[in-house]
Amino acid sequence: MPCAASRAEAPRSEEQPPQAGAAPAIRQHQVQGQRNLHGHLDTYKMLCAGKKSYFAAAVCIMTVTLMLAVSYLRLQRLSHQPKVIQESRRCRGEIALNTITALEGNKTFIISPYFDDRENKVTRLIGIVHHKDVKQLYCWFCCQANGKIYVSKAEIDVHSDRFGFPYGAADIICLEPKNCDPTHVSIHQSPSGNIDQLPKFEIKNRKPETFSVDFTVCISAMFGNYNNVLQFIQSMEMYKILGVQKVVIYKNNCSHLMEKVLKFYIEEGTVEVIPWPIDSHLRVSSKWRFMEDGTHIGYYGQITALNDCIYRNMERTKFVVLNDADEIILPLKHPDWKTMMNSLQEQNPGTSVFLFENHIFPETISSPMFNISSWNTVPGVNILQHVYREPDRKHVINPRKMIVDPRKVIQTSVHSVLRAYGKSMNVPMDVALIYHCRKALQGNLPRESLIRDTTLWRYNSSLIINVNKVLSQTILQTQN
Repeated sequence: MPCAASRAEAPRSEEQPPQAGAAPAIRQHQVQGQRNLHGHLDTYKMLCAGKKSYFAAAVCIMTVTLMLAVSYLRLQRLSHQPKVIQESRRCRGEIALNTITALEGNKTFIISPYFDDRENKVTRLIGIVHHKDVKQLYCWFCCQANGKIYVSKAEIDVHSDRFGFPYGAADIICLEPKNCDPTHVSIHQSPSGNIDQLPKFEIKNRKPETFSVDFTVCISAMFGNYNNVLQFIQSMEMYKILGVQKVVIYKNNCSHLMEKVLKFYIEEGTVEVIPWPIDSHLRVSSKWRFMEDGTHIGYYGQITALNDCIYRNMERTKFVVLNDADEIILPLKHPDWKTMMNSLQEQNPGTSVFLFENHIFPETISSPMFNISSWNTVPGVNILQHVYREPDRKHVINPRKMIVDPRKVIQTSVHSVLRAYGKSMNVPMDVALIYHCRKALQGNLPRESLIRDTTLWRYNSSLIINVNKVLSQTILQTQN
């Protein structure tokens, strides 16, 4: 298999008979595999014929089963090895430029391929597939150096957190040719055909980079004509105060006013916007769980976007922070994230995933403090006025969001990683918590039952100055 750490839970691609025009090497491996199986059956007759006792028979059966399994795994590994199928003077095919590219049949959607040599030399494509209908895919690598085209059978690993939807995030993993470092890859349902007709995808992360930033926040996905402008600006400025240099936003749509704010942060160099037109390809749900309503994928493909964000930033940031725009990880013992993470790593060697507990600060319960008149004309919530958090509920575990070392993550979900090389730890609430200002989950609780928590006010002076600067150059500038 191309990637040992990705074996568990991965749906097996069924072995299909070679199609017309397939490379002789593919048929050769299948014939060799059949010979190996016949050889093991002959061994079974030699070892087990004439054995009288049940114990001896059981030993014989176990031995032969093991031999057959080893032979099958060897055959599977051979079937995934890249094979030369064409020689060409140059690599053709149009380069895919969109964030989401539908393959023929609209059952497979490619986001982006990434070079991954943490176990084997593979190309890992982040994509979306129909969990039942997509059984077989092949990577076509064009090697400019020697003019050869290699085909490698893909392992299709649909992520386990699909929540009942027919489509889900998937890793499409292909072994790369040993004597070539391909810059582009094409994906097809067949190992034969014409590569000129297939879109080419640039393989990212081929060259290792030095970290340009310490913290990158991944926000997915912005949708529903998003217009919570004031809270978004406050979150961006809090992230910067806490040590963030880059925020990546997978944007489906937002209001015109929000577009102006995004433009400001893009020009400033803080925000990178990834277009996310997933509703042009699939019927999307704004819910995280399938409701039998004919939708294809949950929460605007959030899980796929988060996985893409981790790989997109794997070589350029020390930590990736996975949270929403209305969530802020507030350190209680440290002034910023860098100091906090240095301490957590020092105390927890070998840990690569740090999970922070989410706490709701209802937007319906407010304090009269920090009622800034110039902010009242800006759409959205003023987080400085919301310092009452809901108490924990009995028998309900608060969800968590994460700060991760991206180079140690293989697959992630929203509230936990699915596969990683390092350990995960739940960060104690006395070290940090997630300030999540949103609609109440316990809306019937009176103010007296809530917990007053003014941790956010420690940053009020810097936050007010920074927010006013942004507003004066965006929203308020237009209003004057």
